[in-house]
Amino acid sequence: MTDVVGKLWGFCHTLRHDGIDHGDYIEQITYLLFLKMASERGIDLSRVEHRTPRGEVDATDCSWPALRARSGQALLDRYADVLRSLDGAPGVLGEIYAGSQPRFKSPASLGKLVDLIDEIEWTRLGVDIQAAAYEGLLEKAAAEGKKGAGQYFTPRALIQSIVRCIRPDPQGKPGFALCDPACGTGGFLVAAWEWIEAEARGALDREAARRIKAGAFFGQELVARPRRLALMNLYLHGIEPRITLGDSLDAPPDERFDVILTNPPFGTKGAYETPRREDFAIATANKQLNFIQHVLTILRPGGRAAMVLPDHCLFADQAGAVLEILARGCDLHTVLRLPHGTFTPYSAGVKANVVFFTKGRATERVWIYDARTGVPSITKKGRPLSPAHFAEFERCYGGDPDGRGAREAASSSEGRFRSFELREVKEREFKLDGLRWLKEESLDEAGEMPEPEELATDALQELTEAVAALNRVLALLEGGAKAAEA
Repeated sequence: MTDVVGKLWGFCHTLRHDGIDHGDYIEQITYLLFLKMASERGIDLSRVEHRTPRGEVDATDCSWPALRARSGQALLDRYADVLRSLDGAPGVLGEIYAGSQPRFKSPASLGKLVDLIDEIEWTRLGVDIQAAAYEGLLEKAAAEGKKGAGQYFTPRALIQSIVRCIRPDPQGKPGFALCDPACGTGGFLVAAWEWIEAEARGALDREAARRIKAGAFFGQELVARPRRLALMNLYLHGIEPRITLGDSLDAPPDERFDVILTNPPFGTKGAYETPRREDFAIATANKQLNFIQHVLTILRPGGRAAMVLPDHCLFADQAGAVLEILARGCDLHTVLRLPHGTFTPYSAGVKANVVFFTKGRATERVWIYDARTGVPSITKKGRPLSPAHFAEFERCYGGDPDGRGAREAASSSEGRFRSFELREVKEREFKLDGLRWLKEESLDEAGEMPEPEELATDALQELTEAVAALNRVLALLEGGAKAAEA
C-alpha cells in the first residue's frame, strides 16, 4: 500500500500544473477508486437511474469499463457525465457523489490517472483500500507542511482490538443499531461488520443479514470528505448506512443505539463553545467531555460503548464531574491506557486511552490496563503499532463484552492489569488519570528521550491543569472577598 500511495502522490505533483491542488486531487482519486473497486466487486453500475435537472428520470452507464474504454475529450466528457449522473442517483450512491464536480482540465491528466488506477487490483490488497489511500495521501500532504491530516485516524490494529472486546453481536436483537458519532472514514463501522460477518459463520440467514446491512449502521461526521469515504467504504461492503453530515454535539438524534464505537476529534477546533443541550448535566466547553455526555444520551439501556479519549480529558477541569455521572449511570468497567505514539504519524505526542462502559448499572470497580508505561514509543517504520500490542489486553479483558467475566490481575505477566474499587476512584475525584501504579524507568540515553512534540504536549497538559486550578483558587478568593464586603 505504501508503494501505491507513493505512485498516487507522485502524480499529484504533475496535476498541480493542471490547477488541481492536493485536496481536490485526493477527492478525485476517491471518485475513481470507488468506480474501479465497484467493478472488481461485481457491483453493476452499467445502468444508473438518476433524475435530470429537468426532473426527468434517465439512465447512464457509470461503470468503470465504460469509462476506461474512452480516451481524449471523450474520456473527459464521460467522466463529467458519470459524476453528474451519480450525483442525481437515489440512495447511498447519490449521497456519495453529492456535489461532485470534475476538476480535470486536461484529458491527458485524467487518462494517466485512470491508467494508474486500472493497473492495480485494489480489492486484493487485503486492507481497507479507500481509507488507506486517503490517509496515506493526507500524510504525504502533512509532510509537506499542509495541514490536511489534522483529522486523526484511528489505527486499524486498535479498531480491530476494540471491536473484538466489545463484540457487536446483533443476533437475537431485533432493531439492533450500532453508531459512531464521529465516524471519520468509517473504520469502526467497517470493522464491526467484518466482525459480525466472521463470527456469524453462516448463522445469519439471508433476511437477517439484509436487515442488519440495511438498517443497523449509523454515523455522523463533521467534515464532508471523510464522510464521503465512509459512505464509499460501507457501500462497497454491501452496507447501506445512515451517515449524516454535521456536528454530533449540536443536538441529540432521535435514534438510540445498542453499541457505540468512537474516537471523537482530539483537536481544539470548535472548542471553547458550550453546547446548548438540556440533556448535558455538566455545561463545559471541553469537546471530549461533551462527547461523553452525548454518548450517554444516545446509548440504550444495556448498551455498551468504547470511546478513545486523550489523557487530558481524564484530568481536565470538570472531568471528575462528568466521569462521576458516567460512573453512576454506567458500569465503567475497563480503561486501556494506550502506548506512546499510538497516533503516529498524525500526532505522535498525543497520549490517549480507551474507555469501555455499559449503560444501566452503576460502577463498582474499574479495571485499568497500562499498555504504555515502560513500552517503547510507536514509530511509523521501526516500531509500528500491531495487534501484538493489544494481545495481552484482550486476554485480560475476557470474553464478556460487558466486562463482567472473571478477571485477575495475575493475568498480566508484567503487572499491567489492576482494578480499583469505586472508593479509590472517588478519592481521586473520578479523575482516572491519577490511577497509576507502574513507574516509568529513567531514560538515560538521549536516543530514548521522548519526541519534542510529546514533551510539548505533556507540558501543555500540565499547564492547562495548573491554570484550571488557579482559576478555582481565584474564584474562591473572589467569593470570600465579596462575602467580607457584605
